[in-house]
Amino acid sequence: MVDNRYATALVIGSVLSLLATVYLSVAVGTQHWYQYSCPINGTNASEFKDFVDGEFDEKTYRDTMFRLNGTLGLWWRCILVPSESHWFKEPEPRMEMRCVSFTLPQQFSPKYNYQGNQKTEDLLRTYLWRCQFLLPLVSLALVFLAGLVGVCACLCRSFTPTLGVGVLHLLAGLCTLGTVCCFLAGEDLLQRYSLPPKGLEGSLGWSLYLALISFPLQMMAAALFLWAARSHSTNYTRITTYRVA
Repeated sequence: MVDNRYATALVIGSVLSLLATVYLSVAVGTQHWYQYSCPINGTNASEFKDFVDGEFDEKTYRDTMFRLNGTLGLWWRCILVPSESHWFKEPEPRMEMRCVSFTLPQQFSPKYNYQGNQKTEDLLRTYLWRCQFLLPLVSLALVFLAGLVGVCACLCRSFTPTLGVGVLHLLAGLCTLGTVCCFLAGEDLLQRYSLPPKGLEGSLGWSLYLALISFPLQMMAAALFLWAARSHSTNYTRITTYRVA
């Protein structure tokens, strides 16, 4: 028989875990982690074609994003381009966002520092970039595993696996925090060693804030699961000792 306090903690922890999973999943799948704002001096269709079909080079697509108010995500890079009109040419065309996804080999490609015509591999940014897209996947996998453990615990009518569920949520929260830290550190290093155009301003996007919100939700869920498991174990030990006595 489970005490009502422990049952309530498990329900609240499950709800928090579900919300954190939804927020993190949306953050991973959207492109608004970082936004660039710069006065646009004009663009043409060839720039978007080069952005999509050109050779993958970080400096090239970053320069295009700087000039065309681009946004960056874990799996997406986007720019603002004029909308195409097949009937007439608008004097002030409406701007629309066009996005291109990173392929898996591109995610693992090395990052470079450019000094004049020379480029040197930046190992720190390379591993920060790889961590920033691998850690959220690890976090989601840990939460999924915790859910399986929780379902098995319910089927077996055992409270003992709750401790493991709490530990898995704790590790998932740390992975989520690591994702945000790696992303911000990588952006800071890039802007420190590159020469962005004058007037360029960068701001954090709502996708990053969703990932940041999911971190405390996962930690609160972990705390509830760990507290329920620990308290139930202590209470069960006391009851057993009393019955033996």
